[in-house]
Amino acid sequence: MVDPAMDGDWTRHSALADRAECDEFIPFVHELAEASATVIRAHYLTGARTEIKADATPVTVADRGAEQAMRELITRRYPGHGVLGEEFGEKPATDRYGWVLDPIDGTKAFLANCYIFGTLIALVRDGRPIIGAIASPLVGHVLVGTARETRLGERRMRVRPCARIEDALLLTTDHREVAKRRDGAAFERLIRRVRLYRGWGDCHGYFQVATGGADLMLDPVLSAWDIMALVPVIEGAGGRITDWRGGDPVGSDSVIASAGTIHDEVVRLLNP
Repeated sequence: MVDPAMDGDWTRHSALADRAECDEFIPFVHELAEASATVIRAHYLTGARTEIKADATPVTVADRGAEQAMRELITRRYPGHGVLGEEFGEKPATDRYGWVLDPIDGTKAFLANCYIFGTLIALVRDGRPIIGAIASPLVGHVLVGTARETRLGERRMRVRPCARIEDALLLTTDHREVAKRRDGAAFERLIRRVRLYRGWGDCHGYFQVATGGADLMLDPVLSAWDIMALVPVIEGAGGRITDWRGGDPVGSDSVIASAGTIHDEVVRLLNP
């Protein structure tokens, strides 16, 4: 469902939460974010024990503890809701709602004592995200988006205007992954066209786009727990989010997020 008051004429991929859903679930999103942050802060800068998962990515006691804390809150408050998390898999729903959790999006940054990692929280209804949050455990920011708006506390956040690729600040998480999984030469051409290119990645890059600090953030390979929260956050800020080829990011394995105007041209450049 598209809110006609929203600017831009592109397809939205988040469903519209009604007022009752916002009033009930947005405060609970903040509770989840704080529960996760309490665990994560306790392990930051402590040399948290690390294991390597089957997909060759790291996981720590902070990842697992933060997800477990959120799952326990959800199960107590909404026992019929489903939960899909990066560390503990899926608990099927018995009603229309489910939660998608990434306790630490940016575990490599966390392990390197970098602070631009975060917690991703999404509420889905009938498989479509209606509320998403990018929480920054160390800073205390919780950026919450719906199809209608994105807010950081009481402040409504908006993407900034960007009419030309040559004016854009481009971000990505890992340059090597783009070359490995997509058209690396096309990405290099995009880098040469933008005004500025940086590697401020993981969920922080999407935070920057949604708050008007950057114009373009992309990742060539992601999982559902990486994607679902981003969709309402970017769209609520007036931006655009698709998969790598310009399609629906929900159910996909990649993301391009932008302020909107340059989006179609970027998709064409990346998929020559």
